[in-house]
Amino acid sequence: MDSIWFYPLAIFVVLLVGIAKGGFAGGVGSLSVPLLALIIDPRIAAAIMLPIICVMDLFAVHTYRGEYDRANLKTLIPSGLLGVFLGAITFQFMNVAMIKLIIGVIAVYFVINYCYGLSRKTTHINKPGNPYYGSFWGTIGGFTSCIAHAGGPPLSVYLLPQRLDKRIFAGTMVIFFIVINYSKLVPYYWLGLLQFPQLKISLLLLPLAPVGVWMGSWLTSRVNQAVFYRLSYIFLLLAGIKLIYDAGTSLL
Repeated sequence: MDSIWFYPLAIFVVLLVGIAKGGFAGGVGSLSVPLLALIIDPRIAAAIMLPIICVMDLFAVHTYRGEYDRANLKTLIPSGLLGVFLGAITFQFMNVAMIKLIIGVIAVYFVINYCYGLSRKTTHINKPGNPYYGSFWGTIGGFTSCIAHAGGPPLSVYLLPQRLDKRIFAGTMVIFFIVINYSKLVPYYWLGLLQFPQLKISLLLLPLAPVGVWMGSWLTSRVNQAVFYRLSYIFLLLAGIKLIYDAGTSLL
């Protein structure tokens, strides 16, 4: 955090996550920890972002209040909480290199999955939610959210084929993550991550939270989302490759 690049990068990341919470290019929220992990310990990066994300969730819930799919949430929330539990008990046994490797692999996988979907160029027929798949992806979403605040893409893999109304889709994501993110406060505190130095930085960056959410809402109605989404995945791929490289050099 002594790097001259930390605060410019942190400001960019907070605004980016806020834009995602505001409904624009939701997958870019997964960039937060991978980008900050290029400069600082990914555990510290996750701890700094959690209080900010929790505040953003309150704004997002207000935006999409009453617009969600109850049946999906009945499956996703319990499995997501299980994923948070698994992430919490695993987190303490990992060193920095292992966490960077996991986050890097997750980032690259999400990009490959996205590119594969583009290459198929198929229009999915509405598919009802399968509770078995929902439990699996909910658990993965909770786990990756606990480790790197990267639960959005796994949840999207499950929800997108259902072709929900876009506001119902966004609202379902919002309700899932406000439960998951607030539940993460307990293991983060238990793991000793919510210390004063991290919370001080979170507090300094917190005023950007509503700004980012407002920007996301504004961009949703005015900018070509596909272009921004693809650029975000390019950045995610580059960050993932860099994290895998750093982890590899540390572990070898």
